[in-house]
Amino acid sequence: LIKLLCGFYEPDSGSILFDDVDAHQIGGESIRENITAVFQDFALYQLSAVQNIFLGDLKKPSDAEKAKLAAKAAGVDEILENLPHGYHTLLGNLFKGGEELSIGQWQKMAIARAFYRDSPLLLLDEPSSALDAVSERQMISSLKELAKDKTTLIVSHRLSTVQWADLIYLLEDGEQAEMGSHEELMAKKGKYYSLFEKANSSTE
Repeated sequence: LIKLLCGFYEPDSGSILFDDVDAHQIGGESIRENITAVFQDFALYQLSAVQNIFLGDLKKPSDAEKAKLAAKAAGVDEILENLPHGYHTLLGNLFKGGEELSIGQWQKMAIARAFYRDSPLLLLDEPSSALDAVSERQMISSLKELAKDKTTLIVSHRLSTVQWADLIYLLEDGEQAEMGSHEELMAKKGKYYSLFEKANSSTE
């Protein structure tokens, strides 16, 4: 779904509309300029920490202060500040002197790039898949701030990641099974309710 919205390939049926305008009329370049996407299989760049964040938006002049704010919002600022050369530390182990991050920390770097880009349409594919429960709560709190005045679409198997959304679509075998807010879906006591109750009972 997210790759279709990004225009990576064409739908074989139906159409994609942005504000009731067909994506073909808008054009792929214009759509991509207004989208920030964070994928589950995010990229790991063997560059300095601050350069990693700058990659969020290469069309604008690099802004170190904005990058630090993005890192703080993503919950990775303390990690970067404590690296040997701070934000200018080379990340990854491909080159000599590079500092490797954990997969969860790399995921936070990908989210920091999203904060830095600050586009009106935000698409997130399993944004908390590599995070522990504490980091996930922090990320969700940050995402709520990032999502203000934006259209945000999150794909996740973790119900804790999506329950704050205005509208939740439960998909089953590629079809929409249920739709509504968290409260509405819980009141229906259908598939979403069952999944939520099962998830909660497994964490107790």
